[in-house]
This record gives sequence, structure tokens and C-alpha cells, in this order.
Amino acid sequence: MSSSERFGYEWDTYSFMDENYEKQFKNWTFPLSENDFKNKVILDASCGMGRNSYWPLKWGAKELVAFDVDERSVKRAKETLKEFKNADVVYKSIYDIDWKDRFDTAFSIGVIHHLKDPKKALQNIVTALKTDGTLLVWVYSYEGNEWIPKYVDPVRKNITSKLPVSIVHFLSYFCSIPLWLFVKIFRGPSGYLKQMSTFDFWHIHSIVFDQLIPDVANYWSKSDVEKLFSGLNLKEIVIKMPPNGSGWIINAKKK
Repeated sequence: MSSSERFGYEWDTYSFMDENYEKQFKNWTFPLSENDFKNKVILDASCGMGRNSYWPLKWGAKELVAFDVDERSVKRAKETLKEFKNADVVYKSIYDIDWKDRFDTAFSIGVIHHLKDPKKALQNIVTALKTDGTLLVWVYSYEGNEWIPKYVDPVRKNITSKLPVSIVHFLSYFCSIPLWLFVKIFRGPSGYLKQMSTFDFWHIHSIVFDQLIPDVANYWSKSDVEKLFSGLNLKEIVIKMPPNGSGWIINAKKK
């Protein structure tokens, strides 16, 4: 199974909304605020079950288009966004999107680092933006997560990404239970673990599961991100860590 199929299993299983998703979305899209999405035409590139699309719509987006390449994810996203008449969820690959000069804002959260050709995906998203449109991307950072490439990645690459996804879902409990106990007791020490301590067990389990299933998962240094975004039709590129200190937020404008 490809990463998209494996994530489709995840979003089909964890398709319900949680109030913590709003806090996460604000963390991933910092420094944008609710007002930055109001009255905008927005693209959610690879939307999963639609939890990130939900908040711009709630905050007053004029229109939102979301897409994913797994049928289960698309179905769940349509269910998540069914209350919004100005939302459109379609089945499409990030490598095949053909919108041009269409969107005021385009975001892709937690997707680009799982792609075999991230540059092509970014080029497509930028093409979909209007001139001076806003691009917002969140990806895994190497800085602050050095232990994951060192200890978790070998297990993911050599074992769990090759196992049936239902088996990985079960095996994830052997990591998620100790992690849940740790964050509930110590409430940290990092900003991300402090945030995680407010999550329910099922949410923490879904995060552990999410880490173990993909066949591609890049943890990029800041210099890696700078290289990835160079040569694109972008200006005013800002790369920074979010408030919880985990990942890279890339904010830019289309030339």
C-alpha cells in the first residue's frame, strides 16, 4: 500500500472532530489569524478527513476547495464539511492539480514531507494561487525531533511501513499507552509534549499510528527547507517554527 492508501485507512478510522484540532491548526498556520481566512478563496492541498478545512470555513472563508487522492479520505472530508455550502471536496492527486491563478490562499499541512516528489507538488500549488496569494505549508523539522530519524525511522522504514496497516494500528498501542502515561504525568517537557498532554488517548494513539505507517517521512533541517522552496515562483518566504516548537512553517507570497 502507498502512503496515501495507508493514510486513507487512518482518516477512515479517525474521522471525528475534536476541539483540539482548532488549536493545532492555529499552531500549524501561525502567524496567520482567523481574519486572514475570512472572505478568501482557499485551497486545502491533500485534506485527509477535512479537519483543517473546517476552521477557515467556520471563520468565514468565501469558498474552499479541498482534495485528496484516497476515496475514503474524500468521503470522510465531505462528511466533515457537510454543513458548509461553500465547500467542495474532490478526488485528485497533488501531482495532477490543474488550477491556475484561482486561490487567495493555499495551505498544505503535514503532507509535503511524505511525498516522493515534493518540489513538483509545491510547483502545482503555487500555480494554483493568484498573484500575491498566500502559501502556507507545515512540514516535519529535523531540529527538535532528532530522536525520530535516529530511533523511529529505522523501525518505520524496515518494518511498520511494510506491514498490513491494521496490524500496525494494533502494534501502535505498545507505544501510545506509555506515551499517554508519560505526557499525563510529566506534562512536557517540550512544548509539543505539553500540548499533547491535553489530548485524549485516542488522539495520541492516532499520532503514534500516523508516525509508523508512511513509506516516506522526511524530517528536514531549515537549510533543507530553504533548498526545497528555492526556485519556486515565490517571494517574501519566511521559515519559522510554530509556537509549540515542532516542525517548520513556511509562509510565502506568489510573485
